[in-house]
Order: sequence, then structure tokens, then C-alpha cells
Amino acid sequence: MPRRRRLLLLTAALGALFVAAAVVAVWLSSRPEPTYRPGERVAGLKADLDRSVPGDHPRVTFVNVTQEAGIAFQHFTGHRSSQLPEDMGSGAAWGDFDNDGWLDLYVVNEVGPLTSAETQDTARSPAHAALYRNAGDGTFRDVSAEAGVQFRGWGMGVAWGDYDNDGWLDLVVSAYGDNVLYHNNGDGTFADRTLEAGLGGSPGFWAGVCWGDYDRDGFLDLYVTGYVKYRYLADQTSSLQYDVEQPASINPSSFEPERNLLYRNNRDGTFSEMAAQAGVSGETGRSLGAVWADFDDDGWPDLYVANDVSDNALYWNQRDGTFRDISLAARVADYRGAMGIAIGDWDGDEDVDMFVTHWIAQENALYSNLRSELRALGSDTSLPLQFIDVADRYGLGQVALPFIGWGTSFIDYDNDGRLDLFVVNGSTLQEDDDPRLLVPMTDKVFWNRGADDGFYDVSSVSGEYFEQAYVGRGAAFGDYDNDGDVDVFVVNNGGPGVLLRNEGGNRHGWLLVKLAGRRSNRSAVGARLRLVAGGTVQVREVGTQSPYLSQNSLIQHFGLGTLTSADTLEIRWPSGLHQIVLRPAANQLLQVSEGAAAQDADAKPR
Repeated sequence: MPRRRRLLLLTAALGALFVAAAVVAVWLSSRPEPTYRPGERVAGLKADLDRSVPGDHPRVTFVNVTQEAGIAFQHFTGHRSSQLPEDMGSGAAWGDFDNDGWLDLYVVNEVGPLTSAETQDTARSPAHAALYRNAGDGTFRDVSAEAGVQFRGWGMGVAWGDYDNDGWLDLVVSAYGDNVLYHNNGDGTFADRTLEAGLGGSPGFWAGVCWGDYDRDGFLDLYVTGYVKYRYLADQTSSLQYDVEQPASINPSSFEPERNLLYRNNRDGTFSEMAAQAGVSGETGRSLGAVWADFDDDGWPDLYVANDVSDNALYWNQRDGTFRDISLAARVADYRGAMGIAIGDWDGDEDVDMFVTHWIAQENALYSNLRSELRALGSDTSLPLQFIDVADRYGLGQVALPFIGWGTSFIDYDNDGRLDLFVVNGSTLQEDDDPRLLVPMTDKVFWNRGADDGFYDVSSVSGEYFEQAYVGRGAAFGDYDNDGDVDVFVVNNGGPGVLLRNEGGNRHGWLLVKLAGRRSNRSAVGARLRLVAGGTVQVREVGTQSPYLSQNSLIQHFGLGTLTSADTLEIRWPSGLHQIVLRPAANQLLQVSEGAAAQDADAKPR
């Protein structure tokens, strides 16, 4: 065969192959993409990233002890009327209000459907906020009425903080309506100081509340997030969300964002609202949660705000009473439905990372703080902070696709010295066959196997509780029985509150640290603790853990594994004072006052 003919045939064959490949490519690209429905196992999307429970997982469980503890909390009463404020709450907070050494519990409630306000049923509603006093024997007693904190309304968030530095924890409650400030009288009762303190007269849809001394003057300031400017919609147009009809009245995108509030403590029992002047009013964000944390380790608390269907915001403290919005530059201005925030150094590199829960099919986020990495590289940058979302890489991203996450916290639940994660889930989608109900979901606990491996979902081996579905919202974490491991209280919208006792976490050593400020605010909020033990370093910051609408205990918890003591505990107080405790022994509650003489804690545990 002549050479020219062979070349023509080869060219024709290659041309035919190219045309065939092009046809196949066009056909494939024109095929409709399969619709992803949360919960489905789609090859290459979720199933390929599943992680099996490792054989060396902790033998620790969470046991539902609600009934035996004497807690009978029921959230909401009656049937919801498909209005947004009914579905968003509520939260809880641990705090020792009577200074007896045992954590007490405050749980926020909603009185019922918003239609009850039209019939003046709120005062008679059985659903009220509850203060449970810890008896010290594993049981609690509801002292709400006698203490004067039996709030009735559409309560959302809660936080303890000694705003007047008198040694007694005070209480703030946010709501759809008016927020409330309760002053602790020191005798088991509280007084409503809302109007006198300057916190009243601003009704709205308020959500997260968090205390922090942003100007470092020794007195706690208060940040309150505003969600949306809610109003009843006469036009109940519905939209289809994941094959379920959802009315516009429960879609946050139907409403304009509400502003946020920053109350500066005037040091005389009153506050002044300074959000606009400080640059943190966040008018464009539908804010649900916020947290004060010193992300750049310069001694000044920064502010991170989680927004729903709006960009999240990171405000960098400029040390002059104002903040700079660095959200985009820091790569945390994430337009997802953000709810809960967990703060902690999960990878042990001594900078503060973030975990943020999101709406269904959006994945949760694990923002790793790059401060230590950039510093090690000698990076010369004008940016004060940079983060990267590594959730998928470390087992926390796609595993969350079927869920809507709310309350969350970093906790070392097995006391191995590494921070694990607890995530509360619950839908905002209505049941298809009964729109009076929301779809329940199961909660999750993720074990941290180390900075190389990341997190594993160990819920299936962590107790029967994780087999039961609820419409979860807030959660508060603390060691209520003083046995050295972290327990949990979960608030379920329209359902029972659940107290989960940690069983087995204290097989490993632990250290609890309670701080009392003197030059700093009395609650020591903003103090940074650095524990060196067995060649590893653990970092904690008082008051930074603010799960969705909730607050953790202000007592700091460290896991020590098999160690019988740590090497050193360094405390950097908000005042700037540095203090060192030498050789603190394991399995004790260590109490440290600001400015006390240098301590050698190689002594018998308390």
C-alpha cells in the first residue's frame, strides 16, 4: 500500500475516533445530574470518604441520666404555628451561681406558639426558663421561682458572667422580644436590672449572647447577635426544599437582617451600646452566634460572628475600642447557614482554631488557624490572621451533609490530651405528613485521633443516646459531678432537655482549673492557659466556648492521659499579668487567684 494512502487512512481513523469521543462527551455532559438528597450514599461524593470506627477508639459513653438527676425540662408547649422564632431556640449554660463548688444549670425556654401572644396565654404557660441548683449528689432541684429567674417568653440565648465584679455570677438571657439581665444578689435570688443597666428598650429577634472584656478595663462587656427583623407574613407562599413544602415564614431569607449590639461596661453597673462606633454592628448579617477569642495571641480578644445565609464576620481588635473587619482576607467570610461555633486548638500547634456547624447539604467547617505555620515559614504579611477550611481532609466535612448542626464544642471527652468534638443536630424542615412537627436528627461525637489522622465519628460506640433522634438546638458542656470528665446538657426544640453523663472519660488523668481575676474581670474571661505536660502543650481560653445560644462552664478542663502531673501551667491574665504554677498534680480542681505568689502545686489533690 502506498505510503500516502496509509497516511490518509490513519488520519481518517483518528478523525473518526475524535468525533466519536466528542459525541460521547457531549452526551455525557447533556445528561441531567442526579439530584443529591441528604442522607443518600452517592459514590464519589460521600461514600468514598466514609471512615470506619478505628479499633483503638475510646471506651467512653454518654449516658442519659436526666430522670435520675431530677431534671424534668420540656421545651415549648402546644403546637408550633410555622413561624421562625418558634423554631430557632433555645440554649443552656453551666455556672456556679451560689459559689458552693458545684455547677448549676440554667435552661432557656419558649412559652409556645407565637399565636399565644395574641390570647395573653404567655403568663400561664407551663413552659418557662429553669434554674437547676446542683445538690452535689448527682441531682438537681428547680429553684427558678424562688430565685426570680423564671423567664417566660420566646427565650433564645444565655450566658453567665460577673459583670460588676462582686464575686457572684450574673445572668443574661436573649429573646425574641426583650433581653433580660438578672443581677445575682448573693443570697440565692436575682434582681431584674435590665432597665437600670441600660439593656432594655430594644425589642427584636436576639440570639447569641457572650461576655468579653474587649477593652481590657477589668469589667465584662456584652455582645448580642441580632437575627432578622421578623414580622408575620400574611402571604404564606411556600417553597420546595428537599421535596418538602416550606412556608416563607420559616425561611430566614424572607426577612431583612437585624443589627448586632455591643454593650460596653461603664464600670458603675450600667452599659452603653457601642456596636456602630466599634465597627461590629453587622447590619448585613443574619447573626445567630458570636464568640470572643484571641485568635492572633496578642492579648486582645477578637470577635467572630456566625451568620445564617449571610457572610460570617471576623472582627480584629485594633486595641483602641474599635475593630477591623478582616473576614475576606482571613478567608472565613463563608456564605453558608452558620449556627454553632466551637473554639479550640484541635491540632496542638498553640493557636486557636474554629469549627462551625451549618445547614443541611452544606458540610460543617473546620477552620485551621495558619498563624503558627506562617510564623514558622517566616512569612512577612500585613494580614493579622489567615485560616483554611480543612473539614473534608480531617473527617468532618462530607459526613455532615445529611444533618443540620447547631450546638457544638471542642471537648477532651476521653482525657487523652486532644480536643474532640460534640455536635447537636436537628432539622428546620417540617415533617411532610405533619407540618406541626420538625424533622428530628441524631447527634454526633467525633474522636480526635491526632493532628495527622483527624476526627472519626464514634457515635455508634458512644452510647444508646446517639441512636435516638431529636430536634436539637443548644448544648452546654461542663463537669457537673466533679469527677474529672466533661458532661453535656442538650436542649431539644419542642422536646425534652437531656443530661448526658460522661462514663469512662476519667479513667485517664485530668486537671480542672478555676480562675478568679483581681485586676482582670472577676470571671477571668479572656485569660489564656498554657499547660505543658509530657512533651505536649494544651491551650485554653476562658469564655471562648459559646455553643449555639449556650455557654460552657468557665472552669477549664485538661486531659492528662496516663500522667500523674503536668510540668507547668502558665496563665496570661487579661490584665497582662503572667503567672506560673509548677508541677500541678493530676485529678484535682486547682483554684488560682490573679496575682497570688508563684505556686508549686506538687501536692495532694483536692
